[in-house]
Amino acid sequence: MRKVTILGATGSIGQNTIDLIARAPEEYDVVALTGAGNIAQLAEDAVRLRANLAVTAREDLLDDLRAALAGTEVEAAAGTQALIEAASRPADWIMSAIVGAAGLAPGLAALEQGTTLALANKESLVCAGELVLRTARAHGTQILPVDSEHSAIFQALIGEDMASVERIVITASGGAFRDWPIEKLAQATLAEASSHPNWDMGQRITIDSASMFNKAMEVIETHEFFGVAPDQIEVLVHPQSMIHALVGFNDGALMAHVGPPDMRHAIGFALHHPERRALPVERLDLAAIGTFEFRAPDEVRWPALRLAREAMQAGGMMGAVFNAAKETALDGFIAGQIGFTDMAHVVEDAMARMSASDGHIADTMTLDNVLQVDHLARKAAQAAIAKRAG
Repeated sequence: MRKVTILGATGSIGQNTIDLIARAPEEYDVVALTGAGNIAQLAEDAVRLRANLAVTAREDLLDDLRAALAGTEVEAAAGTQALIEAASRPADWIMSAIVGAAGLAPGLAALEQGTTLALANKESLVCAGELVLRTARAHGTQILPVDSEHSAIFQALIGEDMASVERIVITASGGAFRDWPIEKLAQATLAEASSHPNWDMGQRITIDSASMFNKAMEVIETHEFFGVAPDQIEVLVHPQSMIHALVGFNDGALMAHVGPPDMRHAIGFALHHPERRALPVERLDLAAIGTFEFRAPDEVRWPALRLAREAMQAGGMMGAVFNAAKETALDGFIAGQIGFTDMAHVVEDAMARMSASDGHIADTMTLDNVLQVDHLARKAAQAAIAKRAG
């Protein structure tokens, strides 16, 4: 049996991972499941999968978790250190799906296992790509990307020489507002931004899709993980969300990965790698689909893409600034402090503040330094929010 751990088990990626594992429970020994506030779901899955350990990130909910697991053999724990301890337990395959910068420390602990890390936490590479990859090399850990776009790129590159790659194209659905008049975006409501036309995802990532901050993060992730120059990475709006990425080679060929908008494909590929097993996903009827649409992204509509390129150009730990400011701006929008289009202005302001002052972005990339930059960037973003709200 393969020992597996799922960090971020109650989110959309975690739930899709559990769906696949639960279809063949005899193949897996679940070491640990972690979550945050959804204690009922965490406990239910831990009992169903006979996990050894269930961890909530929220220390104030430990008693609730213990109560939900009463009478079972599942151990309960809570807090940041408990998350790191769960990630440190020996496992053959670990899913890193904790949302946001909070997933960095547990992900680094998981990398020290020297086995396989399925990486769905894009923030790890955006904030600390050099540190993450350095840690993986030091411990002989294989990282398998789980973002649909990066899984698609990874698959298209199997057997290929990176020296022959000219460009990488990642696609974007365009989110909820891809066809809205630009002048209307400033009035977009939280409910409108929280509805995705193609994907069934959590609220935060759905809003990030509408603002294109999710895709901006993926551009930085592509640069870090595959080692390609920023000017080799393109974004293409593809409303159908069926072509997830394309790799262009020096002979003019484009290798495209085509599949339904179902995260179980990328998760299943990582779970079964290097095998390719049958998955319970839709089989596309291309004749019925008929047409794939493409359009160039408008950086006036989606300034996040420009900001991502500026972050890559700045280098160092500017990716950590970008992510921290983005998360803080998103918090501000959800809380009703700022409008939808204000989020990009907040990120731009925070990046400028961290560049103009002693923002530490050129310091040596260690976990402590990344967390310090993250802290300073959140303060800068909070100041920008207060300025816009006031």
